[in-house]
Amino acid sequence: MQGQARLAAERTEQGATPFGRSHTLDVLRGLAIVGVMAIHVSQSFPSRIHAVDFAFMCGWTGVNVFYFVSAMTMCLMWTQRTETDPTRKFYIRRFLRIAPLFWLAIPLYLLINGTGPSYNAPNGVGPLQVILTATFLHGFWPDSVNSVVPGDWSIAAEMTFYLVFPFVITAFGSRRHLYLALAIVLHLVNVCLFKPWAFALFSAYYGPGHEAFVWNALHISFLNQLPVFLVGCALFFALRDGFAKLDAAIFAAFIALSFIADRATGSHEFNYLMINLVLGALVAGCIRLAIRCRPIEALGRNSYSMYLSHFAVIYGLRQIWPLADGLVSLLIAYAVTAALSYLVARATWHLVERRAQDFAHRLTASTAKTTRAEPVTAPGVLLNGRSAGA
Repeated sequence: MQGQARLAAERTEQGATPFGRSHTLDVLRGLAIVGVMAIHVSQSFPSRIHAVDFAFMCGWTGVNVFYFVSAMTMCLMWTQRTETDPTRKFYIRRFLRIAPLFWLAIPLYLLINGTGPSYNAPNGVGPLQVILTATFLHGFWPDSVNSVVPGDWSIAAEMTFYLVFPFVITAFGSRRHLYLALAIVLHLVNVCLFKPWAFALFSAYYGPGHEAFVWNALHISFLNQLPVFLVGCALFFALRDGFAKLDAAIFAAFIALSFIADRATGSHEFNYLMINLVLGALVAGCIRLAIRCRPIEALGRNSYSMYLSHFAVIYGLRQIWPLADGLVSLLIAYAVTAALSYLVARATWHLVERRAQDFAHRLTASTAKTTRAEPVTAPGVLLNGRSAGA
């Protein structure tokens, strides 16, 4: 509680914050889910036009936008609340925000995809993969990632970030340079030590022919994603308190060290880092400009359920789709996928998510004292919004 009070006091002393009651982060979530749906629709309904399919494939960056927005949202929520036992209440809110829908997705996708061998599960799906997925530990074992619920690697990263977030923000507070320093250290540890060791270990475990699977599992692992979250935390405090020349110097050092490590180890993570830093700059720019777009905000507020459900929607459409692959087919399939996923999200909000959030509120509201943010340069995030920040 002392850490929360200190951060809240720092915000008050600043007299200004770019995060008040926000619509901009919902816009960013909406853009993120638009991108995520784009890549998966294009994989099932290709246009056969290289430029178009490539543009749709770039939608993978939407997951990383979710990461930045999630980190900023968590920092905002933490700094706005002063309450007793904040860590326990944080875990309750996050768990009840993510778990109910995710648990419903597990049997659904086991029914759709079965349990046989696949790219993500070379030896098939068994009790181990299901248990690890249900307990959000699937990100720590290669053949449990994406093998039960499609796209669940990002859910694993989100939940693991939630696990460590209270300890990190309590230790670092608003000292954004510490977040960046930790991001640099973890990136270098991953590139220079962990990834080469883990690649050799798991390649031997799964045997020849599975090297690409192992490499991809390590690329989407939490250790490779955590620096993105940490940069998002740093950007939150930089937007709140103002950017400084030292920020630019640290980012320049980050880029230089990553480039050197990449060339020395052949980890191929430098390009990924650069893409993420560009995305971070775009996210910060949107917040500064207070970007608004009501239709995209609506998608953003329902982005978590849309993320989980759009895979099933695409699967169902593929079974009955009457059109041959092509540009018209792709565009229609995308529009139908977005519309149906949104309708599913609205239904799950009323049937599942709202009830879970009400329960979380009852468990945590008794001693909560929420401070009020003052919007100044850009709107912040709606604390009780329905997007997962994931």
